[in-house]
Amino acid sequence: MSLKSKGIAGERELVHLFNNHGWVCIRTAGSGSMKYPAPDLLAGNNLRKTAIECKTSRSDAVYIEKQAIADLKYFATTFGAEAWIAVRFLGKPWHFLSLEDLHETEKNLAVSITLAQQKGLLFEEFVR
Repeated sequence: MSLKSKGIAGERELVHLFNNHGWVCIRTAGSGSMKYPAPDLLAGNNLRKTAIECKTSRSDAVYIEKQAIADLKYFATTFGAEAWIAVRFLGKPWHFLSLEDLHETEKNLAVSITLAQQKGLLFEEFVR
C-alpha cells in the first residue's frame, strides 16, 4: 500500500468514526493538490464545525509544511471552523492537536508521539 493510500485509509477511518458518533463528516478529495486551501476533513455537529488535517506515520514524528498549516488556518477562519491536526502513529490511537500545540522546526511544524500523548485529545475526548 502506498503512502498516499495509507493516508486516504486513515482519513476514511476518521470519516466513519465521526459519523458513527453522531457527527457528520466528509473527506475533501484533492486536499493539498489543488490551488485552493482545503482541509482533509470537515466534521461537525450542531455545536461545532472543525477543519482537520490528518497525518499518519510509522515513525515517531510527523512533519507538516508551514504553508499547509497556514492554508488550514486560512480555510478554518474563513469557513468559521476550528482548525485541528489529527495524527496517528503506528499502533497508537488518533490524537487531535490544536495548531498552537505544534512544535516549530526551521522548515516545518512537527508532532512527536510524546507531544501527541501529552497535548492531544483522544477521539472520544474530541467528540464530547
